Amino acid sequence: MKINRINWLAGALGTVAALFLTPATAAEKVRLAQNLSPISGVSIIAKEKGFFDRQGLDVQVSNFTSGKQCLQTVMGGGADIATTAEAPTTAAAMAKEPIAFLARTEYSELKTLVAKKADVAAIQDLKGKRIAFTAGTGSEVYTHALLKKAGLTEKDVKLVNLRPQDMAAALASGSIDAFNTWEPHVSNARRALADKVALVDTQGTYAETFNIVLTRDYLNKNGETVSKFLRALVEADTWIKANRNEAIAVVAKAVGLPEAELAAIWDDYVYEVVLDQRTLDVLKSHAEWRLETGNAPEGATLPDFRTVIDPEPLRAIDPERVKI
Repeated sequence: MKINRINWLAGALGTVAALFLTPATAAEKVRLAQNLSPISGVSIIAKEKGFFDRQGLDVQVSNFTSGKQCLQTVMGGGADIATTAEAPTTAAAMAKEPIAFLARTEYSELKTLVAKKADVAAIQDLKGKRIAFTAGTGSEVYTHALLKKAGLTEKDVKLVNLRPQDMAAALASGSIDAFNTWEPHVSNARRALADKVALVDTQGTYAETFNIVLTRDYLNKNGETVSKFLRALVEADTWIKANRNEAIAVVAKAVGLPEAELAAIWDDYVYEVVLDQRTLDVLKSHAEWRLETGNAPEGATLPDFRTVIDPEPLRAIDPERVKI
């Protein structure tokens, strides 16, 4: 009898222990291809402040230096969701790749940094200069728009295709006179080259959007996971607006930019998880640029971006964020 009681007690204790030691439901894994830059501020905050975790998501981030690389990684099966600009998005849409555009999370203007010795005081002074850009990204579109605004053509300058992270070194070595790109590469170069470089006033030339894009197949098979992902982004967007200083600190640390330098340009970034007319207008104008300049597949036509954009996941979370 005594032995039976002991066995019963051991069994009961084992059952109780099992209840306490049973692991919680495993978080859903999501692979995010992210441009590690302030333009990805919403997804950076969602990751660093635990908004993805709160939605039951284990978001594994792979960082890249351009949205083009991010979307290519998704299309190649190396990630599930990309943060990317309109340039890779329109390229994919015009190539009839099965993508789904879920939200715009940010927009900001691209910039031009020049070597002071190049004597470029205004955009018209870029004539005859060697200008770096990144092909297939918003940098290329910005460069085209900038030359047009200056009354120049590509024949009036020498264009050099470089990765954003290689532009500062090229400017320092004298192999280029200027470069056109996004932050934080401009601020990084200004910090490294100090009084040897200067910004040219190009405000109003081209504002690049940053967006959430994935494959249609992934969306169809993982609708609830995608909804959780978007919900975390919406929470991050709200948090950014309510916690400006802390948001700057978190993003600055994540992208490796001094906090004071990011604070100085923070208002350049307009963070908002939405689908609006700006989203459609930028996609359409960018696709028109591709057709005009021959940067589109042979036989390509202007896509109907309302068939590329899927507003339903965001609308289900917050209808007021869908304005198209």
